[in-house]
Amino acid sequence: MPMILAANANAQGSHVSEWRHPQAWEAPAANIRNAVRLAQIAEAAKFDLLFLADGNGVRQMDKPDLFAATSPSDRPGVLEPVTLLSALAMHTSNIGLVATATTTYDEPFHVARRFASLDHLSGGRAGWNLVTTSNPEDALNFSHAEHVARDLRYDRASEFATVVKGLWDSWAEDAFPQDKESGQFLRPSRVNVLDHKGTHFQVRGPLNAPRPPQGHPVVFSAGQSDTGKDLSAAHADCVFAIEGSLSAAQRLYADIKGRLPKFGRTAEDMRILAGVTIFVGETAAEADALLQELDELVSPAVGVDYLSKMLGRKMKDYPLDGPLPDFDEEHVGHTGIGKSIIRMAREEGLTIRQTYRRILPQMGGNMFKGDPMTIADTMEEWYTSKACDGFMIAAPVVPTGLERFARLVVPELQRRGLFRKEYEGATLRDNLGLARPSNRFFAAGS
Repeated sequence: MPMILAANANAQGSHVSEWRHPQAWEAPAANIRNAVRLAQIAEAAKFDLLFLADGNGVRQMDKPDLFAATSPSDRPGVLEPVTLLSALAMHTSNIGLVATATTTYDEPFHVARRFASLDHLSGGRAGWNLVTTSNPEDALNFSHAEHVARDLRYDRASEFATVVKGLWDSWAEDAFPQDKESGQFLRPSRVNVLDHKGTHFQVRGPLNAPRPPQGHPVVFSAGQSDTGKDLSAAHADCVFAIEGSLSAAQRLYADIKGRLPKFGRTAEDMRILAGVTIFVGETAAEADALLQELDELVSPAVGVDYLSKMLGRKMKDYPLDGPLPDFDEEHVGHTGIGKSIIRMAREEGLTIRQTYRRILPQMGGNMFKGDPMTIADTMEEWYTSKACDGFMIAAPVVPTGLERFARLVVPELQRRGLFRKEYEGATLRDNLGLARPSNRFFAAGS
């Protein structure tokens, strides 16, 4: 199985100051032309998929410096992701198209229908990134006075995924003969009424769309708590993982794949992608220079606000050049990223200023930096030592960062036999080496 490469399709890159850099796109907010170009760069390099993260609200309004500068993960001026990917499907032929949809503030029928539609429009290239929503303020946009409790969110998410997959199986493969001569458009015996009655949902069905070309669009997730890992092991085909070191990534990889048998699955039923921001230049010095240019565009006020966002703590209350407080990492941040930042700062004895400068280039995740050979060496080590099955790649500056990676690193990975030169299959599942799910209600050939 070749290494998997996914492109983070955030048009504002992976650094707070990316949009200010001279090489960055002008006016990136809700710009369809930029999105098309980014998709075409990734497809020309034979990437497996484009990934669009998403949220359901405008964030950081309580942090005026960061709000004005815009954090890459806040996305205040973006297009709805499935709508955007539907447009990109008309400008691409092979690359997978993966979008985020929440299980907390959406409905299974809506999600099943949107992603089935995207799968049909793209010829079998759709993927759903299942999230429970980490930002508490999103709740206020959905008639909730406060965020749904964490345990309830995850319990709801598991039932949500079960219902969505059941709806995708509403119709047998041969349910729509559309025979003009006989006058039979569909076969009434080849549809299943789900009639789901559960703790969180009552969904009659069936879905008003034929079964998706992939059977089920590929399901992604990113939870790294024990509850999140179990949710992934039960329902996800691919997992986005963020760890700052090779050894930590290896432990996470073994942990998540080791949970699969409990849910009747094997290690080959899942792919794990390591999230990484890549700074690559013709030389190591060129990569270093790009990082320095970006860092110099960030004011301390923006840096402290960004760190506050990642940790869920008001960092302006602490001295800028004092040590990062030894917070209880179990109560820091909204995701596993906050915990990894605390561990890194603790192990390396970093100050608040040093910590925000460290995390700014990679949005709190991991970073590979150097010349093409160094980048390829590091990626090969992670891939061959069971730290990941591939990488979710964020570019520090868009589009030049992704263009450089495609021009400098991809040929070296291909030369080493680690990455494809042509797409192997017609669907995203084919290219990821994942089996097409059988229909739980209609046996093959029946």
